[in-house]
Parts: sequence; C-alpha cells; structure tokens
Amino acid sequence: MTFDGKIVWITGASSGIGEALAKAFAAQGAHIILSGRRTDALEQVAAGIATDTLVLPFETTDYEALPVKVEQARNWKGQIDILVNNAGISQRSLALDTHPEIHSTIINVDLLAPIWLTQLLLPHMIAAGSGHIVGISSVAGRVGVPLRTAYCAAKHGLIGYMDALRAEVEKLHNIHVTNILPGSIRTNVSRNALTRGGERRGKSDAAIDNGMEPDECARQILDAVANNVTELIIAEGMEQQIALLRQSEPEQAFAMTAAMGAQIAEKYEAGDDD
Repeated sequence: MTFDGKIVWITGASSGIGEALAKAFAAQGAHIILSGRRTDALEQVAAGIATDTLVLPFETTDYEALPVKVEQARNWKGQIDILVNNAGISQRSLALDTHPEIHSTIINVDLLAPIWLTQLLLPHMIAAGSGHIVGISSVAGRVGVPLRTAYCAAKHGLIGYMDALRAEVEKLHNIHVTNILPGSIRTNVSRNALTRGGERRGKSDAAIDNGMEPDECARQILDAVANNVTELIIAEGMEQQIALLRQSEPEQAFAMTAAMGAQIAEKYEAGDDD
C-alpha cells in the first residue's frame, strides 16, 4: 500500500506518537488532519509538514461536537482513508487508592472516545468502499500492568472492540483494522498520567525515558498499516517478552506481573511513588 495522496486523520497529533505518525505519513505523500486539544501545538506540527494539513482541534470526549468534526474532516478532501485513534491518557495509581471517577475519566478518553469517533466515521468508509482504522492500544492492553487498572481496562477494551469490528467489516466492506500495542515509547505519557486524585503526575518513568524513539515507533506502525497487519506489538526486552507470554504462557505472565505488582504496591502503600 502506498500513502501518496491518502487522507490520514490522527487524534492526539500534537506530540509523541501522534506527531511522529503525522510526519511519517506526510513524508510518504499523505495529507494529514491533525486533531488534539491544543491548537498552538497542532499548528506547530503542521508547520513542519510539507503536504496539505488541516488543523482540527477538539476534545475527543465532547460527543455532541463530534458529528460536526467528522463532517469538517470529510469535507476537507472529500473522504478519510485512514483514521488513527491515538489520543489517550495513562494512569499511575493503585486501584485501592483510586476513586471510581478517575477510572471513568480514563476509560472515557481511552476507550469510549475512539469508539465514538470510529462509529461516526465508519458509515462513510463503508460508502467509499475502503478504509483503514488504526487503534493505538498498549502492551497494557494485553497484560495487566500494576498502577494502571483503568488504563488496562480501557486498552484491553479497545483491542476487543477493534477485533470485533474487523470481523464485521474487513471481508464484507474492505475496511482494514489494525491494533498497535506499544510498550515504552519516549513521550510525555508518564508525565501526563493521572494519579489517584486525578492530578497530572508531572514526572516520567525510567522505562519511558529509556524507551523507543517515537519516530521508530511510527515507522513500524506505517509498515503495519501498509501491509494490513491486524496486530503489532512494538516493544523491546521484558515488555515484549511478557506481552508474548500473555498469549502463549498466560500463567507465567500472571506470575511475573504478580511479583512485580507486589513490590510496587508495597512501595506505593508506604508513600514511595518514585
């Protein structure tokens, strides 16, 4: 598959994986719709792209506004070839300490918002006879990771939705569906993660700081989309190992996460969240 002339809509496009994807798709000739909450940051990304861009800011959980945004996106070039549901927020708190409202917030952003946008755009892709929907899930969408109960719930749910959607639309309507499961990518995901009270964490993790560069992550995602890959784990070392074990040797994966979780929970319950 070539991306030259394709219309690609990316949410969470102002930084991190989303920004890297926008630049990577554009480098292969795609025209890019950049969405996120921060207009100034989106405009900065657009300034670095040589192909046509549409800056379309919105809050992904503003469901009443979404139909208008979908029409604005479609009217720009007449269609959307590829939708990348990338916007999201992570978590760093024990389930024991986390108010259910925080779970609701994260699940709303990470699961319900991409479902809403996909559901609104899907009929137009079917009418066009083709399309590709990409969901940026996580290794935490395959493995239960400590301090991320809400995040894991949302990312597991996104994979389930995408798999079920693929079963319905791939063969009948020529709509391809790809799940992406990144591990630690060098972004602000940890700094922006919600704590038990709903505040931004404000600091990163060593695993994230030493993680894969967003540009390399984007390169692998483009390869997956070009080849209609259904699911791709983008992780290294222990993260890759445990994601694969969850599929082949689940009890071993559960034992590993239980041991890790006990250590982390003990530290957090003692007041040490570093």
